[in-house]
Amino acid sequence: MNIHRITRKTILAAVACLAIPAAAVAAPAVIGSTSAPRTTSTATLAAASCPTGWGSLPEANNRMTQAPVTAVRTGRHACFDRLVVDIRGRVPGYDVRYVSNVFTDGAGHLVPLRGGAKLQLVVHAPSYDAAGRSTYNPATPRELSTVAGYSTFRQVALAGSFEGQTTFGVGVRARLPFRVFTLAGPGSNTRLVLDVAHHW
Repeated sequence: MNIHRITRKTILAAVACLAIPAAAVAAPAVIGSTSAPRTTSTATLAAASCPTGWGSLPEANNRMTQAPVTAVRTGRHACFDRLVVDIRGRVPGYDVRYVSNVFTDGAGHLVPLRGGAKLQLVVHAPSYDAAGRSTYNPATPRELSTVAGYSTFRQVALAGSFEGQTTFGVGVRARLPFRVFTLAGPGSNTRLVLDVAHHW
């Protein structure tokens, strides 16, 4: 009879335990240990979603052309800032590299640039025609485009045109990867494109 009572009590106790909601059971605390939530920075997420595979070493093409520079413009993209140089004619050569400072062509005066790093873009094309007439004469040579609010660009400046080549200085946020390439058109014109990434 005693055995029967003990067994019945044991079964009732087990059923009562099963009826307790799981949420009501407190997890044991680990003494001396704290758990901090993992956080991922916005910059890390942006870099992960924009893998460019670009680098920051100089890029150059020695081709020369007499086709002149006619315009410069900039644009913002999801993963990079873009600078476009319009050429009236065939594809030009170029030399793009990070430098300590950018200087004007011919006179050699310092071109002040905002930003943590400076890119020098030399286009192997003049900004004047065969008669010496200017084909690109911006009103504000030190501010060729308004880049306020850009992720990477801080300033775009004209450093001059001398002996068949035109030089630009690009102030950027930091030494970031870039690429250079050309696009045909519209018509017989050519566009030289410089993209600088927002992140490594």
